[in-house]
Amino acid sequence: MQYESTIQKTIDWIEAHLHEEISDSDIVERSNFSKYHFHRIFHSSVGLSVAAYIRMRRLAAAAVTLLLTEERIIDIALYFQFESQEAFTRAFKKVYYLPPGQYRKLMSTIVTKKEETWMERDIEGWFLSGSHPFNYEMGIDREVVHQGSASGYLKSKTVQDASEFATMMQQFKAGKYKGQRIKLSCFIKTNDVQHFSGLWMRVDNAAGDTLQFDNMSNRPIVGTNTWNHYAVVLDIPEDSATISFGVLLSGLGHVWIDQFSFEKVNESVETTNLESRPVLLDEPTNLSFEENI
Repeated sequence: MQYESTIQKTIDWIEAHLHEEISDSDIVERSNFSKYHFHRIFHSSVGLSVAAYIRMRRLAAAAVTLLLTEERIIDIALYFQFESQEAFTRAFKKVYYLPPGQYRKLMSTIVTKKEETWMERDIEGWFLSGSHPFNYEMGIDREVVHQGSASGYLKSKTVQDASEFATMMQQFKAGKYKGQRIKLSCFIKTNDVQHFSGLWMRVDNAAGDTLQFDNMSNRPIVGTNTWNHYAVVLDIPEDSATISFGVLLSGLGHVWIDQFSFEKVNESVETTNLESRPVLLDEPTNLSFEENI
């Protein structure tokens, strides 16, 4: 986790310059690391090389532009730094399985004739919970995406104050992860989050006791932010039974999430656990409260 801020600053810079030529030196000089070291930590954190990440984001932005504008395909290709329409088409087909023109026609038809597909409320595997889930909405967004053709979102609707919160979440059995250190990461974009938002994960035993927990409360996401990469790292003890995770929104705002990933990491990756459990003593002590005097 020690490189998280460097990776986030780099991704912020990339997001602001997707339509410009980006050289390797442009990226590396902002990291204050050697070229080799920076590329290694970027790939380790994000799961892609810097070049692959930039290409993926340019393709995602181009896909949205195809659907929401009438710009010519050649102009979109050149704007997002593809050397030709042919090069853009080849790269686009590898990700979206359709050439750009056919993608625009097919997906535009879906949008105009089946508008409900842009506002899905029931998302396989996910459910809405929290203190006031009825004051929030979760769904799938096909306009604001990080990769591919869709992202998930959580936004406030009738929220009254910052004490209200909701989470878009999942739960699953801990079995295959027991005894491991797990890194949960995803890309998050926010708009006008006025109180607090963050990625979270919790590990419980069979009795429902919390064994490990992190909700990014010590590094909250607030305000308006472009897509960036966030992670939590927790140990999964042998007595774990359930792992829960999701994105949290407290108060007003709008949060998009995409590309969740679970991966095993070694102990060189520092845990972000916030759950403090008391150490069991061998016998009772300081019963008269005099030992601190």
